[in-house]
Amino acid sequence: MQTTTPDRTPGPVPAAGQPAQQPLRKSSIVGLWLRDLLIATVASVVMITFLYQPVRVEGTSMLPRLEDRDRLFINKFVYRISAIERGDVVVFRYPRDPEKSYIKRVIALPGDRIRIDHGAVWLNGKPLREEYVPARYRDTRSMPEMVVPDDSYFMMGDHRSISSDSREFGPVNRDLIYGKAVFVYWPAKDAGVVR
Repeated sequence: MQTTTPDRTPGPVPAAGQPAQQPLRKSSIVGLWLRDLLIATVASVVMITFLYQPVRVEGTSMLPRLEDRDRLFINKFVYRISAIERGDVVVFRYPRDPEKSYIKRVIALPGDRIRIDHGAVWLNGKPLREEYVPARYRDTRSMPEMVVPDDSYFMMGDHRSISSDSREFGPVNRDLIYGKAVFVYWPAKDAGVVR
């Protein structure tokens, strides 16, 4: 059986000629606590304002990874220092109503040739492997080949049969994209990195 006993060794003994340390007063402890709380609050505000922002998913166009009412963090800073990549899940202002925000996956980059043949996406003359789209979420819509304009991105939802995306409203201008989906934090069963 393992037990513990209180440590009865005396605390540090001041050297000769030095005064003993006084215990912290209650007002000092409250002051330290308030200081730490203020620093944590300022750090949180800076992170949310400049780096990460919590958002809530509305709708099911990104099933199976993102469900309606999932809460996640988006990184608002990443695209200031790195390029948007094919496959990124991004948040952008809806081109037809900038008051609304959409979350979709980047399928094609500026200059890419894209066409859709009965639900199969062809990119630059080759079929695109889309493991993030389960068979039950595919559709049979087609779209003639187009070249994605400069500074624009072709977006699609992972739940193809119900997604309103670039097949309807066209490529999304870079200026409308303001964050990359990074991490689902609620509900706990969905928590994890967004891929």
